[in-house]
Amino acid sequence: MPPPRRFLAALKTVRVWIVLGVMAPLGMLLVSSFMLYELRQEMWARAEETSQNLLRVTETDIARNVEIMDLALRGMLAKIENPQVAAAPESLRQLLLFDRVVTADGMGILVLFDEHGNGVLNSRFPPNAGGTFLDRDYFDVHRRNPDLGLYISKPYESRMSGAYTVAFSRRVNKPDGSFGGVVVATLKLSHFTQMLAKIGLGPAGTLNLVRQDGIQIVRFPYDVRDVGTDVSGAPVFQRIVKERNGRFVERARRDGVRRLFTFTQVGDWPLILSIGMSTEEIEAGWRAKALMIGLTLLALFGFAVLLALLCGRELRRREAVEAELARLSLTDGLTGLPNRRRFDEALHQALRAAARSERPLALLIVDADHFKRFNDRYGHAVGDEILHGLARCLSACLLRPHDLVCRIGGEEFGVILPDTDVEGAARVAERLHHEVTTLALPAAGLPAGSVTVSIGLAEAAGTSPDELYRAADAALYAAKSAGRNRTCRAETRPAAAHLQLVAGSDVAFS
Repeated sequence: MPPPRRFLAALKTVRVWIVLGVMAPLGMLLVSSFMLYELRQEMWARAEETSQNLLRVTETDIARNVEIMDLALRGMLAKIENPQVAAAPESLRQLLLFDRVVTADGMGILVLFDEHGNGVLNSRFPPNAGGTFLDRDYFDVHRRNPDLGLYISKPYESRMSGAYTVAFSRRVNKPDGSFGGVVVATLKLSHFTQMLAKIGLGPAGTLNLVRQDGIQIVRFPYDVRDVGTDVSGAPVFQRIVKERNGRFVERARRDGVRRLFTFTQVGDWPLILSIGMSTEEIEAGWRAKALMIGLTLLALFGFAVLLALLCGRELRRREAVEAELARLSLTDGLTGLPNRRRFDEALHQALRAAARSERPLALLIVDADHFKRFNDRYGHAVGDEILHGLARCLSACLLRPHDLVCRIGGEEFGVILPDTDVEGAARVAERLHHEVTTLALPAAGLPAGSVTVSIGLAEAAGTSPDELYRAADAALYAAKSAGRNRTCRAETRPAAAHLQLVAGSDVAFS
């Protein structure tokens, strides 16, 4: 069969339609899964972009605040070193040293400390307010490191305001270069928290400003217990310090929340800013859509599969009905043997196969003797029983699976014997005669041997089905004319119409 025909034939099978019925919704499910995956990637890309933008804006604000603090400190140092400022009265020096913008509310204070930790000048409080500040870390750091530059302190609770504060400081040198104190600009942590509160990170989002040594300056959401804590041992911080800037997804050790961390160094200062966005919140919208779409697709998939299975069942039933109808169209309703239509098809096929293989083929035409007499005397019911019995006897005599017996019509039967020559067919005919002698119908008073058959035998020799059948049929009528209950065979070529008689069940060729 050509490939296109084989393909079309395959499409007609139930299994193919069931597979197609399942594969179609499955394909839709796979395509939708890919689309959901792409939607998730898009959501993550937007979250990363948003996180990066927020980080950039916040880092710029913090860097500007630190720069303002440093500029104020540098300005103070420049004015302190000016002899005219040093010689001015204290009230005038107060105005000259402290910039009103830098000392605005929330920005803390500016203080000039001498080498003993005393507040010589203060932008907001009286001189020497709060006592000595030798215990602050920025004194010891600047005393030991003349070239340190700007130093950002650990967060601490201010003695004067009570607010948590971070100090920005620079060293003051005496004319001989020795330690002469520090200038300090403070910044309340509330300034950071107010600024960070404007950033929408979600309930589980975080923002951390940490020194490079791991000392936490401020964390949002704000908790006073976080102020000044050492996070240098946290895996997230260690990775941030190592990579300096970038992003990654990690589970925080503090609360176990998995977050997208985006981080960078604040300007050129020893500060690191990181933003953490909860992955649950990033994917919340996507998961809601994925759940809705997924459940809908699964329902449609299940419905489509159910329909495919139901259609498959109906197609199987239809195939079974069609197969049964096809069988019935080729089966004799009375005897259960193949009918005349099946006989004609089988004879054509057998002749073609014999021609291809150059093997012999024999045909027997069997007819019940005096069948009309049995019908007239005992009735059609007995006649039907005789036909049933003959069908059983004929089937019992065929020992090979490719031999075929058919009811041609009325009381006439045909036996197709592939790979069988005349002698083999004669032996089969002899068995048929013998088997029929055992047929008895006690209910009708017919003992064994009451029913006999006449048989016409022909062998194919380059003949057509019609010629072979006519030769066997002519041999059958020759057997009838010779007295019945015998086999008569045609000559090797049926067209010659020469017949030889084989009397009774004792088959012998003359």
